[in-house]
Amino acid sequence: MSRFEMNSVCAHWFTPMDRSRCYAKSIGILLALFSFFSNGATENQIKQIQLAAETHILQTVETPRGGELHIEAAELDSRIRATDCPQPLQTSASSTKGTRSNINVLVECPSDGWKVYVPVRLSTAVALVTANRALARGEVLSETDISTTFIELQRFRKAGFSTFQDIIGAKVKRALRPGDVIEQSDVCLVCRNEKVMIKAVKSTMTITTKGTALQDGILGQQVRVKNDKTQRIIEAQVTDVAEVSVMF
Repeated sequence: MSRFEMNSVCAHWFTPMDRSRCYAKSIGILLALFSFFSNGATENQIKQIQLAAETHILQTVETPRGGELHIEAAELDSRIRATDCPQPLQTSASSTKGTRSNINVLVECPSDGWKVYVPVRLSTAVALVTANRALARGEVLSETDISTTFIELQRFRKAGFSTFQDIIGAKVKRALRPGDVIEQSDVCLVCRNEKVMIKAVKSTMTITTKGTALQDGILGQQVRVKNDKTQRIIEAQVTDVAEVSVMF
């Protein structure tokens, strides 16, 4: 506020005493603003605050097994109050979930009496199996049909596959485009109404018989299967392509 602007504002006051109070108040505001801007954080102080926030995330957020965690602290206004803290900066956050896209980290210097919240952006990626080419319903997957690609968890929240071994030989249940993540609901190792081998395992003895799957299933899932010989319906675990096992 310039001197002319102060005179214009204070001219609305009617008494000399009121005008004096107006001038004093205006000068006080100018001094406060000058103090605020002159005490803004330096570039190095801002970098230290951002580094402290990023370090906190690296130390508290778990990286998925075989995955990657990318973090980036937000830009900070240089007008924030900060000092060269005589002690290591303290940090805290209300969340440690790597599935979140942003976490606010509180960075503070208790000895100098200042604190600032720093938004940190998270990007967590894991390697998932994707289609190499267009796949039609009913096709059987081979190793040349698939590859692994790092996919951001924030963009993909469904269940996929992390290894080829889980789906080689599986049948595709819906059309897939090149680059699509293959979801667990997209394929079946044991497919409904198709013939399967039933293995009945007890200790070191294994008995095999033929059956018909009554449900789709992937590796490790429990499915209902009908024994073709006895017509009995049982629950069995998918252990391979067109194969289920029952433990006795």
